[in-house]
Amino acid sequence: MRLNSKYTWLIFLLAIINVAIHLYFGKNLEYHRDELLYFSLGMHPAFGYATVPPVIGWIAWLMQNLFGYSVFAVRLFPALMGGVMVFLISAIAKELGGSGYARILAAVGLMVSVFGLRTFLLFMPVHIDLMFWTLLFYLIVRYINTSSDKYLFLIGLTAGIALLNKYLIGLLLFILIIIIPFTRYRTIFRNRKFLFGLLAGLIVFLPNLIWQIVNGLPVINHLGELARTQLVHVSKTSFLIDQIASPTAASLLTIAGIIYLFVNKDARKYRFLGLTVISVIITLILLQGKSYYTQGVFPFLIAAGAVSWEKILKTKLARLFLVFLILIITLPIIPIGVPVFKKEKLVEYFNHLKTKYGMDFMCRFEDNSIHSLPQDYADMLGWKELAAVTARAWDMVPDKKAALIYCENYGQAGAVTIIGRKYHLPEAVCFSESFRYWIPKQFDPDIKSIIYINDEPGDDIRKLFRKITKEGSISDPDAREFGTSVYLCEDPVSSFNEFWTARIKNIK
Repeated sequence: MRLNSKYTWLIFLLAIINVAIHLYFGKNLEYHRDELLYFSLGMHPAFGYATVPPVIGWIAWLMQNLFGYSVFAVRLFPALMGGVMVFLISAIAKELGGSGYARILAAVGLMVSVFGLRTFLLFMPVHIDLMFWTLLFYLIVRYINTSSDKYLFLIGLTAGIALLNKYLIGLLLFILIIIIPFTRYRTIFRNRKFLFGLLAGLIVFLPNLIWQIVNGLPVINHLGELARTQLVHVSKTSFLIDQIASPTAASLLTIAGIIYLFVNKDARKYRFLGLTVISVIITLILLQGKSYYTQGVFPFLIAAGAVSWEKILKTKLARLFLVFLILIITLPIIPIGVPVFKKEKLVEYFNHLKTKYGMDFMCRFEDNSIHSLPQDYADMLGWKELAAVTARAWDMVPDKKAALIYCENYGQAGAVTIIGRKYHLPEAVCFSESFRYWIPKQFDPDIKSIIYINDEPGDDIRKLFRKITKEGSISDPDAREFGTSVYLCEDPVSSFNEFWTARIKNIK
């Protein structure tokens, strides 16, 4: 893109706006449960973690060392990626044959979609994953348009880096490998640049593959647990509805994009990518995947749809009307994508959706229960209070060298580890998620006091300590962790190290 192009400057402005929206409204709620986990990974850089590859931990390490541990530090990188995606989706629209209007329309479509608003709000592997899916589509389209072998190398290399962020992109790669032999591009499998690219990608991904093998392939256990506890609740009907609901107003572009790829003669050479998109969606339905797993294909469809509408709409008035329509449809539902209000106003907003429009599914959690807020927002409440209560309890511990803070789940552990830095708290001890890799095997000196964080102490804790005092709990009824309490446990009846050794054996 030429720097003096008016469209380039407009796209640059849209990118800045997208970054600003996420940073400004992101401060209305606290850290998200998963953000606390992923940012904690940055304190332990490694080639792999319990449920994710290493890239998110590496980025967390970088952001911590540059900006600290504040909500701003956590939200900055995904917001910046939102700006990058504006340029990337605009570039795909251009490669698919679109001119200035299609590029702007594609960028706007991404920005106003619920998946786009939410993805670039939170520090999770999802926003990086979305970028890599989009980048791979871009590189494939560039190769189709130019026949330059360098893009074959870049495709292989990018695939390897993408797998270091999230394994889900392996589904896209697998489907492409199946489909391409039935196209005129089947000869790429004999192309040296493509083979070198695959080799480079494998070398990049190899450290994580080795880490998985050395650690007993925890990804297999994670997928099994995911299937038992979350995917079992996935409804195929809800999955299909979400394919429209997630892009929201941008569905005018995604649907147009699918039609364009299969019907328009100008898109004939990209048709196999349309088949790839459909195959990804069908496969995820059959595998009972979460509905948001498909969002990697949406930016490509939005770009294709923008090109389609550019070809259909010939007058400036009609083109402006489409942009206006997308914005008008989006404005009332922006709070679904980003928390543009404080908590109290958000509760009021979602209660209105439930009572007036029957949209209680908006506040349905993964276990199908209905609450006052969507699960993501409920997961962004209570953590600061938990850290503050924990800090008060920790101050009461007489011998901090003979004490620890134990948390039952990774959200609690993340709150203590990340937010607790403000209070100089030690890292939490927890068996959940990747925290289990960092638990001490023995304590020297032996433990005399623990801060125990859970709904209530288990029977084993009650038997071990003579004195257990509840110091406080999360008091916000809209928080998913409402009622989670902090207990100060003192005066053990026997050696904590003996108890801990038996506990570790039972966990394994």
